[in-house]
Amino acid sequence: MTTLITGASSGIGEALAKACAARGDRLFICGRNAERLSAVAIACRQLGASVQERVLDVTDEDATRHWLRECDAASPLDRVFSNAGVSTGEENEANSRRTFAVNVGGCVNTVFPAIEIFRTRKPAGGGSVPNHPQIVITASIAGYGPLKACPAYSATKSCVKTWGLSLRGMLAPEGIRVSVVCPGFVRSRITDGNTCPMPFFMEAEKAAEIILRRVDRNVGLIAFPWPMRLATWWLSTLHWRIGELVNRLLPRKVL
Repeated sequence: MTTLITGASSGIGEALAKACAARGDRLFICGRNAERLSAVAIACRQLGASVQERVLDVTDEDATRHWLRECDAASPLDRVFSNAGVSTGEENEANSRRTFAVNVGGCVNTVFPAIEIFRTRKPAGGGSVPNHPQIVITASIAGYGPLKACPAYSATKSCVKTWGLSLRGMLAPEGIRVSVVCPGFVRSRITDGNTCPMPFFMEAEKAAEIILRRVDRNVGLIAFPWPMRLATWWLSTLHWRIGELVNRLLPRKVL
């Protein structure tokens, strides 16, 4: 299998790259930090995988599209993980704009070229794409509801969660699979900077194991751990006034 992963230089992306390498996938990985990305590529090669890395900012639409096409030309892609993402930090205009640019814009910049690539594989005369290529979008448990601790982050993850699930329905008749991942607190450069409580904290390697197992089964919404999924789903169902009261009780993120 040929797998492409954005945001592979740390956290879930790094863990996914190593897990896919251990399974024998051919890998194309990207990230913004050359040093960290190179270290991930070396680790994947030590696991026996063929790896090509690219320093890339997914907010660059043209560069991202060109990279996906280049990778597909080198080895036809089977699975694309749109995983690159950032946290907001202090909720100011500059940080919020950056969060939307990466978490939403970067996802759009990755997913549409992947759809175009997969659609070109339709057999002459129509029909669905053979071999069921797959797009996997990393959202977050935070996307289930408005969170005062991270307004822009929760908004962007809610956006790509809804978009991804909608694309799943739209693309299913064409044989293109889409899964959306909503993890809770997983070890990453984002959570390393958190000062708020992080219930059911999980190591990135365990998260990658869960994600790959469910992606392989074509699960549409991969949300874990289940207690956090239940709690955030419940919060999202409340009347907005009650939800506002509950939100006030949640700890404020100290930066």
